[in-house]
Amino acid sequence: MSPAAASAFRLDDEKLAIRERYGRTPFGQGCLMARRLVERGVPFVEVGLDGWDTHNQNFDSLRRLAPPLDAGWSSLLEDLKERSLLGTTTVVWAGEFGRTPAINTGNGRDHYPKAWATVMAGGGVKGGVAAGRTNSDGTEIEERAVGVPDFLATICRALGIDPLKQNPSNVGRPIRIVDKSAKAIEEALS
Repeated sequence: MSPAAASAFRLDDEKLAIRERYGRTPFGQGCLMARRLVERGVPFVEVGLDGWDTHNQNFDSLRRLAPPLDAGWSSLLEDLKERSLLGTTTVVWAGEFGRTPAINTGNGRDHYPKAWATVMAGGGVKGGVAAGRTNSDGTEIEERAVGVPDFLATICRALGIDPLKQNPSNVGRPIRIVDKSAKAIEEALS
């Protein structure tokens, strides 16, 4: 890692007000570090926020998870925009599946792969687009089912990567980035 990229880890170099705006949580400070890494040319950064497996006490968990998510995510997008980096940085907020629309006996929500929400912003993404819709109680897809391969193809296209490109494995076997049946969500791309 270059000395410039390594300096991204020195969060004490930031003004106190900026650190506070991101939130003094691991996620908030991770979003600040992500911005600092992007500023230094690091091409891929991941920031995680654990705790979304809310099988029990869903609402208590959300009261704990939402504030750091809101502070970190919004500050990251604001700072990338202010520094003219949002147009060249694709930001994705996603989990691996949704949660049941109904609340279970533990006051929680279980795994629900049928429907979920993700958010994309920044480079390669057209803002303000919603693709797909569930019925009023969220149990069935009413309009435009978007599968995981389609979502991954959309991310690839936003990044300028051909989702059908094949890379060789360590033994020379071709492996596609995304399944060949995938169709990017065209209306979400700029």
